[in-house]
Amino acid sequence: MQPTSVVLLVLIVAALAAAAGMAIASRRSKTAAARDRDLAIAQEKARLAADQIAAQQKLESHHADLLAKSRASMEASLAVDREAVARERREITEQDSRLDRRDQQTLVRDKALAEREKVLGERERTFLEREKAVERAVTAAETRETKARTKEETLDQRIAGLAIAEQVAAAKLSEIAKLTTEQAREQLLTSLDSELATEQAQRIARAEKDYHARAKELGIEVVSRAIQRYAAEHTADTTFSKVKLPDEEAKGRIIGKEGRNIKAFELATGVDVIIDETPDSVTISCFDPVRREMARRTMESLLADGRIQPARIEDVLAKVQSEMDRELMKRGEDTAYTCEVSGLHPQLLKLLGKLHFRTSYGQNVLKHTEEVAFLCGAMAADLGLDAKLGRRCGLLHDIGKAIDHEQEGSHPELGYQALKRYNESEVVANAALAHHEGHAVLSAYTTLAAAADAISAARPGARSQNTENYLKRLTQLETIACAHPGVQKAYAIQAGRELRVLVNGHTVPDADMLKIARDIAKSISDQVAFPGEVRVTLIREMRQIAVAR
Repeated sequence: MQPTSVVLLVLIVAALAAAAGMAIASRRSKTAAARDRDLAIAQEKARLAADQIAAQQKLESHHADLLAKSRASMEASLAVDREAVARERREITEQDSRLDRRDQQTLVRDKALAEREKVLGERERTFLEREKAVERAVTAAETRETKARTKEETLDQRIAGLAIAEQVAAAKLSEIAKLTTEQAREQLLTSLDSELATEQAQRIARAEKDYHARAKELGIEVVSRAIQRYAAEHTADTTFSKVKLPDEEAKGRIIGKEGRNIKAFELATGVDVIIDETPDSVTISCFDPVRREMARRTMESLLADGRIQPARIEDVLAKVQSEMDRELMKRGEDTAYTCEVSGLHPQLLKLLGKLHFRTSYGQNVLKHTEEVAFLCGAMAADLGLDAKLGRRCGLLHDIGKAIDHEQEGSHPELGYQALKRYNESEVVANAALAHHEGHAVLSAYTTLAAAADAISAARPGARSQNTENYLKRLTQLETIACAHPGVQKAYAIQAGRELRVLVNGHTVPDADMLKIARDIAKSISDQVAFPGEVRVTLIREMRQIAVAR
């Protein structure tokens, strides 16, 4: 091969190689540019992805902050709401508890109201029954009043007719008997007085029978209800005046050397010490029961101690007197509390305590006053009066018996003076003054106190009396009855609570029996002291005797 062609070939190959290289270089540059573009795109994508991630993170962070803030605000509001709900729950709980308490209180009140309504219903029925009874009584009284008015009009007409008849009779008597007008009028008036006295006695008897029947019925109802509501001892032990000695040698110690001890004891206590042959006992005598009780206690304390001498007697007596004052006050306060009487003066309480040591016919006076207080209050309540004032009048009606052995005067008068001195009302003082007859009665409470006093004294076994006084009272009742004209015999029966009187049937007409019975009852009330009441029963018997021969 020629060198030119070789060179040409080489050139061609070189050109081809250069062209190939250039193509390769161009291809490589294009590849590098594409790679750079791809790298730039990849970087841009990475940057965009990073920016997107950063933006997303920032957005998420912002959202998280907003969410946190929203959550915080929501939690704060929830806390406030929870506190409000808690408060409301507490308030609801408190309201429920208050409502429960109110429900319980309402139930209790409803129960109390039901009981009160029941009691009020019973009272209302009682009042209605009483009202009906009162209406019946008023109707009966109006009927009796109408009849009495009619009879009175009839009597007036008869009196007018009698006046005319009197004039006619006077004229006729003057003509027939040749009497003067004055003589005829005197005879006519005597006849008229006799006729009217008989008719008046009959009318009085009928009216008294009606009134006594109604009054007795109401009185028995009130008194029996009061008695049934009180149950107490009728009698009580009296104060003993005998002192038991440990041995006979104690009598010598009581007397002392030359009688020094017994003289000092009697002088200090104001009692009489009687030492006789009664074994192992001495007798203390004194009219004052409180002083006698103090002397008895002093003697017992001296005997228990064994030292009996004048100085010791005064010391023991002072101690016993102090204890006795406290006991009297305590007994008075207990009695006032039992009877539901308040506001009494301390001296009145002490006087009440003294009544414990007083007896009346064997009945303890303090127990008697308690019973009278209750009965008087019960009867006052049944009659629609003040029960408290009734109990006060009954409790203090015999207060004078605590001082009648110290001052001159009867126990009603002394009690009246003491009650006025210690600022008690006139009603209470009058109950003490007039519960026995002889003084004016100012109120119904005095009558109730007198009735309760008679009930307490007249209960079976409440009071005892010796045989001499008992027989003396029976004889006095029979003597008073026999002193009235027309009475033949009189017999006191039922322990002097009833007087049977036999009258002459020929000299005493039926119309005069009521007057005689009333006169005998009034004489007994004025002259005889007795507990309770005495029933006077007149018996008129007609006997005609004929003898056959």
